[in-house]
Amino acid sequence: MDKKKIERISELSRKQRSVGLNDEELKEQKQLREEYLESIRNNFRSVLDNIEFTDKK
Repeated sequence: MDKKKIERISELSRKQRSVGLNDEELKEQKQLREEYLESIRNNFRSVLDNIEFTDKK
């Protein structure tokens, strides 16, 4: 996920706490958060896929 989208998530979060969000902004926030979570999941899967176990006997 690029830095602009992460900054937008933060911006919407701050606005939500201060004045609230309209319906369009809520939809955008939800969509951006889903993209962010999917990015984290994919990165985590990638890390797990690259783990190699060795047997120390």
